[in-house]
Amino acid sequence: MAYEHKNILDTDQFSKADLDFLVERTREMERLVEQNKAFGILEGKLLASLFFEASTRTRLSFEAAMERLGGRVISTVGFQFSSISKGETLYDTMKMIEAYADIAVIRHPVEGSSRIAAGAVKIPVINAGDGAGQHPTQALLDLYTIISEKGKLDGLTLAFIGDLKYGRTIHSLINLLRHYKVHLYLISPPELSLPESYKKGLSGFPITFEESDDIKKVWDCDIAYVTRIQEERFPDHKEYERLKESFKLNKELILASKKETTVLHPLPRVNELSTDVDDLPNAAYFRQAKYGVVSRMTLLCLSLGVKF
Repeated sequence: MAYEHKNILDTDQFSKADLDFLVERTREMERLVEQNKAFGILEGKLLASLFFEASTRTRLSFEAAMERLGGRVISTVGFQFSSISKGETLYDTMKMIEAYADIAVIRHPVEGSSRIAAGAVKIPVINAGDGAGQHPTQALLDLYTIISEKGKLDGLTLAFIGDLKYGRTIHSLINLLRHYKVHLYLISPPELSLPESYKKGLSGFPITFEESDDIKKVWDCDIAYVTRIQEERFPDHKEYERLKESFKLNKELILASKKETTVLHPLPRVNELSTDVDDLPNAAYFRQAKYGVVSRMTLLCLSLGVKF
């Protein structure tokens, strides 16, 4: 099939055929990595890693992906270390980056910023998270993780737990999952429920869902996708303090499940996922991070139009 996505800005841009293709190519990339044949695929290419909002996993994952492909990385981390702190516009910053690099990955606290960045330049731009908007590459690696862990997607039941209002990882993954015959339990405090726009976006797709504030719904699920309550997204800190420990998954809860519930988390975690889950074989969140590198290696190659 023809894959035509130079920029990766949101999950709405991907069709079911795109997702099938990406899963297939990521499997191939994983094989190349295992055979030590991936290094050199992007030799001579330069990635601009632009992280204007805090990140550990996503930034290092992209940079590791580029290095493992034999490419190189230039980076800036935080507004205070960039000319944006001096009043430079994002447009001007991107025009400058275009002169330096072959591809750019950007994280920014303002929703829609990646689209502004992509509109400024001719090099590929990948959205690594824009405010409470979307995080498409996290969703793509999550999708690949679920398929790798469970062997399929159709027929699964998944629980999304925690901050469904501001959680861009949730928003992005749900947009991909709507192409599959899955059932979702949306488990959150009413104040942090999934925005109506995302629920309306599921209409006409094979996905089904129901909302709940009962954490024990996890017992009926193949996947439990846990997210932290995000302090940085709350306009009212008192509201955060009231809701921050709404749900907590621990070993006892997971072991009581009727199914072998695989636990995912985009990380970082705070109090919502106990460390006593870590030693369970179905705790997949650190494997999830590993899948993230091969997924992003695949996306870097495809965005640059480099075959592998």
